[in-house]
Amino acid sequence: MTKHGNWLPLVKGTVIQRMTEGLHHWSKATKHIGKKTAVLFFSVLLLIPCLTVSALGEDDISSPAAVLMDADSGKILFEKNAHDQRPCASITKVMTLTLVMEALDSGKIRLDDVVTTSAHAASMGGSDIWLEEGEQMTVDDMIKATAVASANDAAVALAEFINGTEDDFVAAMNEKAKSLGMKDTVFKNCNGLDEEGHITSAYDVALMSRELIKHRKIIDYTSIWLDNLRGGETQIVNTNKLLRTYDGITGLKTGTTGDAGSCISATAERGGMSLIAVVLGADSGTARFKDAATLLDYGFANFENTSLDLSDELYPVAVDNGMKDEVDVICDDSASLTLPKGEKEKLKRSVTIEESVPAPVKKGDKVGKITFTLNGDELASFDIIAAADVEKKSFGSLFAILWNALIKP
Repeated sequence: MTKHGNWLPLVKGTVIQRMTEGLHHWSKATKHIGKKTAVLFFSVLLLIPCLTVSALGEDDISSPAAVLMDADSGKILFEKNAHDQRPCASITKVMTLTLVMEALDSGKIRLDDVVTTSAHAASMGGSDIWLEEGEQMTVDDMIKATAVASANDAAVALAEFINGTEDDFVAAMNEKAKSLGMKDTVFKNCNGLDEEGHITSAYDVALMSRELIKHRKIIDYTSIWLDNLRGGETQIVNTNKLLRTYDGITGLKTGTTGDAGSCISATAERGGMSLIAVVLGADSGTARFKDAATLLDYGFANFENTSLDLSDELYPVAVDNGMKDEVDVICDDSASLTLPKGEKEKLKRSVTIEESVPAPVKKGDKVGKITFTLNGDELASFDIIAAADVEKKSFGSLFAILWNALIKP
């Protein structure tokens, strides 16, 4: 079954198929027409791939679970078993790094803070940078080790530095997952080592990946291919091979364990569009990279991100029994929609605003909405809200106005 979110099925056909058919027909045609006509005929055939749009079916993705999401709007562009609960290996570190970036943004930690490795952190197996108990590194280097080398020991060291213990940090991870609407996820550790009950889904991985890349600083780490730690003594190489092969790739995280198989959350940007491709449970590293590239290719070829102007048709709303007769309104000026290419002109919108609202009015109160539809299907709606507070008329407030007027020089 082909999944395109709410979009209508797209025309199936590949460049290779169309070019092969074109060569066949051209060969036959040249037997009956002149050379110049044949050249023109073949040139037209070469344009056919540019005019076709390839569909993407579940069978085109070999991995058991996958999701393609537009990072700006959160729109799902493709899904395959998106909510199947599965282990995700080191993709877990996407949430770990999200909490680390939040701690940096809040000032709780700084990049030049020194982290001391505990015995627990040093005991981690799997992918690591061989931290020893008592060894010290800056937060900056610990993040680099976690994001680039997928170091399990560095992830735990960061978790303990921020929350005191890994258990407390994992509790914070689960709280953050809940706040993001990640209903398929339970974290048992912060690095993704196989543990019973440590599960997520392709959809949830896309959600937390979208949250992580809101912190643009993380791209400074996830886009690194080769770097060094310990003053050049330890070389680290990024586990995301797409950094070397895919145009526009910015990250994000790979993961492999016996239970999870080969997994990846890949982020890429082209032409102002940002995509997240999640692949879980692939049978090899090669398969996960191939599936992720296929998903990203499909997204960039067939969709575009459209910024929306929501300021048109907005006007102040009357306030009944308020200290002011009306209140200004606003709508999210950073809103965008993801549309199939060529469909932007078919987009329609309707605006609904209350004629009046009773006082008191609080800044942020909903007073209407703007709805966008395509081919009769609702795509999104955005709340129109009050831009300021308006007090209710009262004897006290009226007296204050009168008093201020009397004493004003």
